[in-house]
Amino acid sequence: MWYHYGSLFLLVFILLSFFYAVIGLCDVPYQIAKKRSHPQQDAIHVAGWVSLLTLHLIWPFLWIWATLYRPDSGWGLEPSKDSGNKTAPSLEQQLSQLQNRFDKLEQTVAEATPGKPETQNTEGGV
Repeated sequence: MWYHYGSLFLLVFILLSFFYAVIGLCDVPYQIAKKRSHPQQDAIHVAGWVSLLTLHLIWPFLWIWATLYRPDSGWGLEPSKDSGNKTAPSLEQQLSQLQNRFDKLEQTVAEATPGKPETQNTEGGV
């Protein structure tokens, strides 16, 4: 008769352990985000609890979201620190460089084209 109580205790222990493991799994992305000082850690925390309603369907996406951010490099979109001081030229600089290249090309084409001097018709006729 005592083994019935032992089996019941073991069953309740296993169910409670499983329940707490599922609850604890919701907070794993939040703990990662908190450790990395993620700027959106509150949203990840709330989404972790929402993932309980979706039976952890969105949990892998939360884990990816939490691990993408790094404290030293952010989202990884900034230039790396070891690439030196090479920054991309601004749009104005790029435009002036292209304008200079275009002017040189026009001058080269004008010098290479033999023949007709450009004359404008000042009489207004066709």
